[in-house]
Amino acid sequence: MRTDLTSSVTEPDEVRLLDWAPARTAATIQTGDTGPEFFADWRPPRPAADLFLLGAAVYCADKTAPRRGTPDSWTREVTLRLPVEDTAAWHSAGFEATLRFLTGDHWEISPYNSDRHPLASVAGVPSEDQPIGLDVDGVCLFSGGLDSLCGVIDLLEEDPKRRLCLLSHHEGGQASTAQQFLLDALSEHYGAERIVSRRLYLRPAPANIHQARSLPRPRENTTRSRSLLFLSAALALATADGTATPVYVPENGFIGINVPLTRSRVGSASTRTTHPHFMNQLGAAATVIGVPNPVLNPYRLSTKGEMLAESRNAELLRRLAPISVSCSHPETARYVGRKQGNCGYCFPCLIRRASLAHVGWDYDEYAYDVFDEQDVTILLNRRSRRGADLRAVIAGAFAERPDRDVLRNGPLPQSERAAFTGVWRRGLAELRAWLASRARGALTELVESRS
Repeated sequence: MRTDLTSSVTEPDEVRLLDWAPARTAATIQTGDTGPEFFADWRPPRPAADLFLLGAAVYCADKTAPRRGTPDSWTREVTLRLPVEDTAAWHSAGFEATLRFLTGDHWEISPYNSDRHPLASVAGVPSEDQPIGLDVDGVCLFSGGLDSLCGVIDLLEEDPKRRLCLLSHHEGGQASTAQQFLLDALSEHYGAERIVSRRLYLRPAPANIHQARSLPRPRENTTRSRSLLFLSAALALATADGTATPVYVPENGFIGINVPLTRSRVGSASTRTTHPHFMNQLGAAATVIGVPNPVLNPYRLSTKGEMLAESRNAELLRRLAPISVSCSHPETARYVGRKQGNCGYCFPCLIRRASLAHVGWDYDEYAYDVFDEQDVTILLNRRSRRGADLRAVIAGAFAERPDRDVLRNGPLPQSERAAFTGVWRRGLAELRAWLASRARGALTELVESRS
């Protein structure tokens, strides 16, 4: 990775070059056409800027290194050379173990010294050589999904004086649209002075003639590393206001531990993006390099249904919930001529519907309705990949499972294993109650065969 595009390129041709130069066409990490959308009016201290650079580099390396073609079609070997200020701290931080747990790959982080601040000369960034923040009381991840919407409402209701920076990441599409609609609605309700929005558009840049070495195609679509990008950007924003400024990660505990629904779903279908072990590892490594800000998940021991039921402003949440997008692939429905947004058949959509049913709000429109007999015929067809998550949810939710399964996606804090086991079992109960109460036809037969 380079932050100084005037330095010479000495690496062999097969080495991929991640050029960081926000808003410049020569960059191979694309951050939008203009800097001010995300970078305006704040400047993080150097350790946090270096951490943000790691998040961007890992995300783009992840997306440009397809898993297909590796010996096991999954595990990659990635060496990342990263320009940082304090190489000694980075050597001792242990980011390799953090990344290995998050993405399932073998990472080697090779820091090299650079005196250049990663945000030097970026449009909109203050030129002063000192941290400058956005004068906020916290930074909250804001994906445009139902959990993040619930989290922001609770945080703003909890303290009427709290001023939040809402951080979003997008690459365009339905998620970006949902983020903007919700931001507008929240600002109108709580007042624009209480909400500062920073929307990060970041992805591997398409090839162009201005780049020293363009990134290859195709793109990897598992992108487990996105949460590192999200969290590193949030920590950079928070640290600009001070090392005590918290980062909030509103994510229900059931999806956080993400226990595999079946034994065959331990790989790509069981991500660890907010798993407690990853969060603890990242916090420890970030502290070593000088970024000690607290990273807090207020819902780590709650199911998604419990989050909604305990909302501090249920009326507002219920009104805005249909705008939110929880889907893992919200654009795919357009290829079959159906409504884009929440597909209705992926695992996040199924969890979403069960949680909404838990509070009596399951009335949203989806591209596919698992209780529609025509749709369920398509989804339960064994040759259809669309129905894989629905079949797994039914198999996992109605099976007799031992408590030790809660550890199948990673270790948990010893003192909280019983609490996380409770979250897992209550989450499964929400799924069972939702499916059993409304299933009919072929879906009823499948549910009853598992009960």
